[in-house]
Amino acid sequence: MAITAAQVKELRERTGIGMMECKKALTAAEGDMDKAIEELRKKGLAKAAKKADREALEGGIKIITDGWKASVCSISCETDFLANSDKFKWMLTTITEYLAKNWVDSKAAAQELINSDYALELWENLQIQEYSIVESWGAAWYVHSNGKLAALVMTNAWVDIEKAKQVAMHVTASNPEYLSADEISDEVVEKEKSLQLEIMKADEKMWSKPEEVLVKIIEGKMGKFKSEISLLEQGFVMDPNQKVKDFIWADSITSFHRYSI
Repeated sequence: MAITAAQVKELRERTGIGMMECKKALTAAEGDMDKAIEELRKKGLAKAAKKADREALEGGIKIITDGWKASVCSISCETDFLANSDKFKWMLTTITEYLAKNWVDSKAAAQELINSDYALELWENLQIQEYSIVESWGAAWYVHSNGKLAALVMTNAWVDIEKAKQVAMHVTASNPEYLSADEISDEVVEKEKSLQLEIMKADEKMWSKPEEVLVKIIEGKMGKFKSEISLLEQGFVMDPNQKVKDFIWADSITSFHRYSI
């Protein structure tokens, strides 16, 4: 009987095994899903059936930069024991190098590579989370010691790269949402104003004040709100009295990305 792509996809999701092996097992089982899983188990390929359903909350992030491009890959697994192992780190590096060589549209192929070459040996649910190539004149990056938090700062060609690396470290710690206050939309600001108004109305010290007074107070808070979520306006983590834009020339940073598992 003809095996459909949907059947192959379902078996792959239930077992974590590569598509070709899943198709072979389904063909041998004449489309019977349970028999196909048994077939894979007999071959030693599905010792952890339904592995893909298990939570993968650990993992690692790898960033490789090469002049004008940065390749970023994060892979999740189930235990920190595996995430901290040399085998996992080797796999993460190999897959990131595969991305750098084959570009981002090879994500599905990279996941297949993980399923076929690493999932059985490492014995856990391994899933690619982030898989992208970012292009810019330059890039600086930082991966936290736990391997689960990282940042990439894209820069102009003339940037002080050591300072840019420190800004990347700042991004992991402070988690800004925007590069500058100018990027914050009116919609976001109005939503915050509405939230602050509700908070004040619930405050015993503030609820009795006229609403127009509360609105004026809120307007005064918006500058602080914008600076708290804008990278360039935030106090630099290594010197909170200095803003990031004063630590590094503001125009030297074109964008940033923060990654986490």
